[in-house]
Amino acid sequence: MFARRRAKGLDRDGAAALASQPLYFAAALVGLGEADASVAGATHATAEVIRAGLYCVGTAPGIDVVSSMFLMVRGEAVYSFADCGVIPEPDPRQLAAIAAATVDNHLLLAGTPPRVAFLSFSTKGSATHPKVDKVCAGLSAFRALRPDVPADGELQFDAAVVPEIAERKAPGSPAAGAANVFVFPDLDAGNIAYKITERLGGFQAFGPLIQGLARPCLDLSRGCSADDIVHVAVIASVMAGRARSAD
Repeated sequence: MFARRRAKGLDRDGAAALASQPLYFAAALVGLGEADASVAGATHATAEVIRAGLYCVGTAPGIDVVSSMFLMVRGEAVYSFADCGVIPEPDPRQLAAIAAATVDNHLLLAGTPPRVAFLSFSTKGSATHPKVDKVCAGLSAFRALRPDVPADGELQFDAAVVPEIAERKAPGSPAAGAANVFVFPDLDAGNIAYKITERLGGFQAFGPLIQGLARPCLDLSRGCSADDIVHVAVIASVMAGRARSAD
C-alpha cells in the first residue's frame, strides 16, 4: 500500500495502520496475487470497500470508472441493474462505462445475451428535460463503445420490459420490450429500484458487485445474510476466473 499510495501522501506508518485492518489486509492479498478475490461489506460501507480495492488493487487497464451492479434473480428470470451503489450523478461518459461493464458481467454471470435499456421518465421524446438529454447522450456514447450490443434509450421501464408497450412507445427498438440490463440515470433511481424489486418483487439481489477493479473486491449490503455472503463469494470466484484468464 505504501508503494501504491505514497504519491498520494500515504506514509509507511499510515500504510501499516491500514494493513492491520481486515478489510485492507484482504484487499492487499488480492493485489499481491495471494488471493484471487475478496468479499466484504457486512460491517463496512460500500465507499470503504471500494477505497480498499483502489488502494490495494487499482482499476483494470484502460478503465477509470468504478461502478456497481446488482444481479437480480427470481427463478429463471435474471436481470442486471446498474449503477445502484457508487456514482450518485453519472455523466453521459460514465453512463456508457457503467453499461459496458455491466454488459460484460451480465454475460459472464447470467449467460444470456445482454440487451440494454437506458432508463428515464421519458420514452423516445415523450418528455423534454436535461435529464432526458443526459440519458440519450449516454446511449450514444455506449453505442460508440459497444456497437455489437443491442441497446436503446431513453426508455421508461414499462417500455423496456413489456413487448406490447414497447410496440406502441418504441416500435422497431433493438432492446425495448426485452431488455435484461437496466442502466439507471442516477443513484437515487438505481438504489430505490433494486430495493423495491427485492422487497416487493421477490427477487434475490446479489451485490453491489463492484466493477472496474483489476481483480474482484466485491461488496455486500450491510443487511446481508450468511447466504448472501456465500452467493457473492461464488460470484467473486467466477469473476476471478475471468481476471486470471486476462492476465
